[in-house]
Amino acid sequence: MSEIAEAFYLPLGEGRYAPTRATESPWDTDSQHGGPPSALLAHLAGAAAGPGQRAGRVSVDFLGAVPRRELTVEVSPVRPGRRVALTEARMSVDGRAVAVARVWHLATGPTPPATTPVVVPPPLPEEGAAPTLLLPHLGDWGYGRALDWRYTSGSPDRPGPAAVWTRVRVPLVAGEPLTPLARVLVAADAANGISAELDLTGWLSIPPGMTTTLLREPAGGWVHLDCRTLLSDDGLGLCSGVLSDPAGVVAEVAQPLLVRRR
Repeated sequence: MSEIAEAFYLPLGEGRYAPTRATESPWDTDSQHGGPPSALLAHLAGAAAGPGQRAGRVSVDFLGAVPRRELTVEVSPVRPGRRVALTEARMSVDGRAVAVARVWHLATGPTPPATTPVVVPPPLPEEGAAPTLLLPHLGDWGYGRALDWRYTSGSPDRPGPAAVWTRVRVPLVAGEPLTPLARVLVAADAANGISAELDLTGWLSIPPGMTTTLLREPAGGWVHLDCRTLLSDDGLGLCSGVLSDPAGVVAEVAQPLLVRRR
């Protein structure tokens, strides 16, 4: 196996970043998996958040394959506010927009006088003799190697619903600490690949976007992703997943899917 990269992105200054092999898609070595770009856009949009605000929803639209080449991110406020604010982050390669994220930041406040039932995920399995690979039939690919994967249900070797503990092994941006939000978003976009209902070597399952709604930030280094995919009879699909830490739910993710035979 190849060595893991030092981070998903190397900062180049003035809003420019160089993606490393850790961002590599399993389908095209020259393209990025959707998780790292989503996390980078939301991370940079966070600079526009006001005091006491945190991300409540992140919606990412992919405007085509995201090339694994030098990119630029521009951040702009859409709806400033002290309690509720909307920020847009746009990623471009060679002057062409390739992904756009909109992030709602919500102001935190006092604890409401109600209790939400806590649903905790299965415990973290012991580490195996060899690391588990994501979609092992697709070979050794950068994003799959940049995270640890420990399944609690389902399997990387067969289609269907699955649940897996994930741990991001490298920083999002070299020289910067990995944030809790980045841990969630790097993993969230893997939901459709983990829970695909059809063999991905014979079928396309393309998510043109991803929406992650956040309850709170995760604690610790591991995030559990429990996901499933539903298919319609006209070539579309819906993938949904619940992300948790050991104390319970932290977020939900949803992805529309274009399903076609390769």
